[in-house]
Amino acid sequence: MAEGELKIEVHPDADAASLRAAAWIARAVGGAIRHRGRFVLGLSGGRTPMQMLRILADAPVEWRKVHVAQVDERVAPLGSPDRNLTHLHDALVRRVALPTTRIHAMEVEDADLEGAAARYGQSLERVAGSPPILDVVQLGLGADGHTASLVAGDPALDVEDADVALSGPYHGLQRMTLTLPALNRARRILWLVTGADKADALAGLARGDAALPASRIRRESALLLADRAAAARLELQP
Repeated sequence: MAEGELKIEVHPDADAASLRAAAWIARAVGGAIRHRGRFVLGLSGGRTPMQMLRILADAPVEWRKVHVAQVDERVAPLGSPDRNLTHLHDALVRRVALPTTRIHAMEVEDADLEGAAARYGQSLERVAGSPPILDVVQLGLGADGHTASLVAGDPALDVEDADVALSGPYHGLQRMTLTLPALNRARRILWLVTGADKADALAGLARGDAALPASRIRRESALLLADRAAAARLELQP
Protein backbone atom coordinates (compact mmCIF):
# COMPACT_ATOMS: atom_id res chain seq x y z
CA MET A 1 0.00 0.00 0.00
CA ALA A 2 2.99 2.31 0.52
CA GLU A 3 2.97 3.69 -3.01
CA GLY A 4 4.08 7.22 -3.78
CA GLU A 5 5.65 9.74 -1.47
CA LEU A 6 4.06 10.62 1.85
CA LYS A 7 3.63 14.36 2.29
CA ILE A 8 5.37 15.33 5.52
CA GLU A 9 5.55 18.70 7.28
CA VAL A 10 8.07 19.15 10.09
CA HIS A 11 7.26 21.66 12.83
CA PRO A 12 9.49 22.98 15.63
CA ASP A 13 7.75 21.13 18.46
CA ALA A 14 4.64 19.19 19.42
CA ASP A 15 2.67 22.36 20.21
CA ALA A 16 3.33 23.77 16.75
CA ALA A 17 2.41 20.48 15.07
CA SER A 18 -0.81 20.33 17.13
CA LEU A 19 -1.69 23.90 16.21
CA ARG A 20 -1.24 23.12 12.52
CA ALA A 21 -3.29 19.93 12.85
CA ALA A 22 -6.17 21.73 14.54
CA ALA A 23 -6.22 24.46 11.89
CA TRP A 24 -6.11 21.84 9.12
CA ILE A 25 -9.06 19.94 10.59
CA ALA A 26 -11.06 23.13 11.14
CA ARG A 27 -10.68 23.98 7.45
CA ALA A 28 -11.62 20.44 6.46
CA VAL A 29 -14.78 20.70 8.58
CA GLY A 30 -15.84 23.86 6.79
CA GLY A 31 -15.28 22.36 3.35
CA ALA A 32 -17.14 19.14 4.12
CA ILE A 33 -20.13 20.97 5.57
CA ARG A 34 -20.35 23.19 2.50
CA HIS A 35 -20.26 20.17 0.17
CA ARG A 36 -22.11 17.47 2.13
CA GLY A 37 -23.80 19.21 5.04
CA ARG A 38 -21.90 17.28 7.68
CA PHE A 39 -18.40 16.21 8.73
CA VAL A 40 -17.35 12.82 10.13
CA LEU A 41 -14.03 12.77 11.97
CA GLY A 42 -12.25 9.62 13.10
CA LEU A 43 -9.98 10.24 16.10
CA SER A 44 -7.17 8.05 17.36
CA GLY A 45 -6.34 7.54 21.00
CA GLY A 46 -3.11 8.09 22.86
CA ARG A 47 -1.50 11.24 24.22
CA THR A 48 -0.47 12.84 20.94
CA PRO A 49 -3.82 14.21 19.69
CA MET A 50 -5.05 15.66 22.99
CA GLN A 51 -3.30 19.01 22.61
CA MET A 52 -4.61 19.21 19.05
CA LEU A 53 -8.16 18.61 20.31
CA ARG A 54 -7.87 21.28 23.00
CA ILE A 55 -6.83 23.78 20.34
CA LEU A 56 -9.57 22.58 17.98
CA ALA A 57 -12.14 23.16 20.73
CA ASP A 58 -11.41 26.90 20.48
CA ALA A 59 -11.69 27.00 16.68
CA PRO A 60 -14.77 28.43 14.91
CA VAL A 61 -16.24 25.04 14.01
CA GLU A 62 -19.93 24.36 13.35
CA TRP A 63 -19.99 21.53 15.85
CA ARG A 64 -23.69 20.70 15.52
CA LYS A 65 -22.89 19.33 12.05
CA VAL A 66 -19.90 17.26 13.17
CA HIS A 67 -19.83 13.55 14.01
CA VAL A 68 -16.89 12.15 15.97
CA ALA A 69 -15.99 8.48 15.65
CA GLN A 70 -13.29 6.50 17.42
CA VAL A 71 -10.48 4.94 15.43
CA ASP A 72 -9.65 2.59 18.29
CA GLU A 73 -10.38 1.95 21.94
CA ARG A 74 -8.99 -0.07 24.84
CA VAL A 75 -11.23 -2.65 26.47
CA ALA A 76 -11.66 -1.07 29.90
CA PRO A 77 -14.56 0.20 32.03
CA LEU A 78 -16.39 3.39 31.11
CA GLY A 79 -14.59 6.38 32.62
CA SER A 80 -11.31 4.52 33.04
CA PRO A 81 -8.15 6.55 32.38
CA ASP A 82 -7.16 3.73 30.03
CA ARG A 83 -10.10 4.59 27.77
CA ASN A 84 -9.47 6.86 24.79
CA LEU A 85 -13.04 8.08 25.20
CA THR A 86 -12.23 9.48 28.65
CA HIS A 87 -9.51 11.70 27.24
CA LEU A 88 -11.61 12.62 24.21
CA HIS A 89 -14.30 13.94 26.55
CA ASP A 90 -11.78 15.91 28.60
CA ALA A 91 -9.98 17.45 25.62
CA LEU A 92 -12.91 18.17 23.31
CA VAL A 93 -16.44 17.09 24.15
CA ARG A 94 -16.74 19.04 27.39
CA ARG A 95 -15.44 22.18 25.70
CA VAL A 96 -17.71 22.44 22.65
CA ALA A 97 -21.40 22.42 21.74
CA LEU A 98 -21.24 18.90 20.34
CA PRO A 99 -24.47 16.92 20.91
CA THR A 100 -23.91 13.62 22.69
CA THR A 101 -25.66 11.89 19.80
CA ARG A 102 -22.77 12.97 17.57
CA ILE A 103 -20.17 11.14 19.68
CA HIS A 104 -19.97 7.58 18.41
CA ALA A 105 -18.20 5.58 21.10
CA MET A 106 -16.97 2.03 20.78
CA GLU A 107 -18.93 -0.01 23.34
CA VAL A 108 -15.97 -1.94 24.68
CA GLU A 109 -17.63 -2.41 28.08
CA ASP A 110 -20.15 -4.77 26.44
CA ALA A 111 -19.73 -8.43 27.39
CA ASP A 112 -20.24 -9.37 23.72
CA LEU A 113 -17.28 -7.64 22.14
CA GLU A 114 -17.74 -9.29 18.75
CA GLY A 115 -21.32 -8.06 18.67
CA ALA A 116 -20.22 -4.60 19.80
CA ALA A 117 -17.71 -4.43 16.97
CA ALA A 118 -20.39 -5.37 14.43
CA ARG A 119 -22.78 -2.78 15.87
CA TYR A 120 -20.08 -0.11 15.67
CA GLY A 121 -19.68 -0.84 11.99
CA GLN A 122 -23.44 -0.40 11.58
CA SER A 123 -23.30 2.87 13.52
CA LEU A 124 -20.67 4.19 11.12
CA GLU A 125 -22.86 3.24 8.17
CA ARG A 126 -25.73 5.30 9.57
CA VAL A 127 -23.63 8.47 9.69
CA ALA A 128 -21.12 7.94 6.87
CA GLY A 129 -22.83 5.78 4.27
CA SER A 130 -22.53 2.15 3.23
CA PRO A 131 -19.71 1.42 3.13
CA PRO A 132 -18.86 4.23 5.55
CA ILE A 133 -16.52 6.94 4.26
CA LEU A 134 -15.13 9.17 6.99
CA ASP A 135 -14.21 12.68 5.91
CA VAL A 136 -10.96 12.72 7.90
CA VAL A 137 -9.18 10.03 9.87
CA GLN A 138 -6.53 11.27 12.28
CA LEU A 139 -3.83 8.70 12.95
CA GLY A 140 -0.89 8.39 15.26
CA LEU A 141 2.23 6.27 14.97
CA GLY A 142 3.60 3.91 17.59
CA ALA A 143 7.29 3.53 18.22
CA ASP A 144 6.91 -0.02 16.89
CA GLY A 145 5.25 1.21 13.69
CA HIS A 146 1.66 0.39 14.58
CA THR A 147 -1.25 2.73 13.90
CA ALA A 148 -4.80 2.66 15.25
CA SER A 149 -4.68 -0.65 17.16
CA LEU A 150 -3.25 -2.49 14.18
CA VAL A 151 -0.09 -4.17 15.44
CA ALA A 152 2.36 -6.32 13.51
CA GLY A 153 1.44 -9.99 13.78
CA ASP A 154 -2.11 -9.37 15.03
CA PRO A 155 -4.90 -10.95 12.93
CA ALA A 156 -6.84 -7.66 13.00
CA LEU A 157 -4.22 -6.22 10.65
CA ASP A 158 -5.38 -8.55 7.88
CA VAL A 159 -9.16 -8.22 8.30
CA GLU A 160 -10.65 -7.25 4.93
CA ASP A 161 -14.32 -8.16 5.30
CA ALA A 162 -15.25 -5.85 8.20
CA ASP A 163 -14.72 -2.20 9.12
CA VAL A 164 -14.29 -2.87 12.85
CA ALA A 165 -12.32 -5.67 14.49
CA LEU A 166 -10.96 -6.80 17.83
CA SER A 167 -7.22 -7.00 18.25
CA GLY A 168 -5.37 -9.05 20.80
CA PRO A 169 -3.90 -7.68 24.02
CA TYR A 170 -1.35 -4.91 23.50
CA HIS A 171 0.40 -3.39 26.51
CA GLY A 172 -1.91 -5.46 28.66
CA LEU A 173 -5.27 -4.48 27.17
CA GLN A 174 -7.36 -5.83 24.33
CA ARG A 175 -8.48 -3.26 21.74
CA MET A 176 -11.27 -2.54 19.29
CA THR A 177 -10.12 -0.85 16.10
CA LEU A 178 -11.12 0.30 12.67
CA THR A 179 -9.60 -1.97 10.06
CA LEU A 180 -7.40 -1.07 7.12
CA PRO A 181 -10.32 -1.04 4.64
CA ALA A 182 -12.21 1.46 6.81
CA LEU A 183 -9.15 3.67 7.33
CA ASN A 184 -8.06 3.61 3.70
CA ARG A 185 -11.56 4.51 2.54
CA ALA A 186 -11.45 7.89 4.31
CA ARG A 187 -11.47 10.96 2.10
CA ARG A 188 -8.39 12.36 3.80
CA ILE A 189 -5.88 11.09 6.34
CA LEU A 190 -4.04 13.26 8.84
CA TRP A 191 -1.07 11.83 10.70
CA LEU A 192 0.16 13.55 13.86
CA VAL A 193 3.50 12.17 15.03
CA THR A 194 5.53 13.70 17.84
CA GLY A 195 8.36 12.66 20.15
CA ALA A 196 11.87 11.30 19.78
CA ASP A 197 10.67 7.75 20.46
CA LYS A 198 8.86 7.83 17.09
CA ALA A 199 11.94 8.80 15.05
CA ASP A 200 12.86 5.31 13.82
CA ALA A 201 9.24 4.38 13.07
CA LEU A 202 8.66 7.62 11.16
CA ALA A 203 11.81 7.07 9.12
CA GLY A 204 10.52 3.58 8.26
CA LEU A 205 7.08 4.89 7.37
CA ALA A 206 8.56 7.58 5.14
CA ARG A 207 10.48 5.02 3.11
CA GLY A 208 7.52 2.63 2.99
CA ASP A 209 8.94 -0.13 5.17
CA ALA A 210 6.54 -3.00 4.47
CA ALA A 211 7.15 -4.51 7.91
CA LEU A 212 5.36 -1.60 9.58
CA PRO A 213 1.57 -1.76 9.88
CA ALA A 214 1.47 2.01 9.36
CA SER A 215 2.94 1.57 5.87
CA ARG A 216 -0.29 -0.14 4.82
CA ILE A 217 -2.18 3.14 5.08
CA ARG A 218 -2.65 4.78 1.69
CA ARG A 219 -0.62 7.91 0.97
CA GLU A 220 -2.95 9.59 -1.48
CA SER A 221 -4.71 12.56 0.17
CA ALA A 222 -2.64 12.04 3.32
CA LEU A 223 -0.63 14.59 5.28
CA LEU A 224 1.79 13.80 8.09
CA LEU A 225 2.62 16.48 10.66
CA ALA A 226 5.67 15.81 12.79
CA ASP A 227 7.76 17.69 15.30
CA ARG A 228 11.53 17.93 14.92
CA ALA A 229 12.14 15.20 17.49
CA ALA A 230 10.06 12.65 15.58
CA ALA A 231 11.58 13.76 12.26
CA ALA A 232 15.18 13.52 13.46
CA ARG A 233 16.05 10.55 11.24
CA LEU A 234 14.25 11.61 8.09
CA GLU A 235 17.44 13.09 6.65
CA LEU A 236 18.84 9.54 6.57
CA GLN A 237 16.34 8.55 3.90
CA PRO A 238 17.80 7.78 0.44
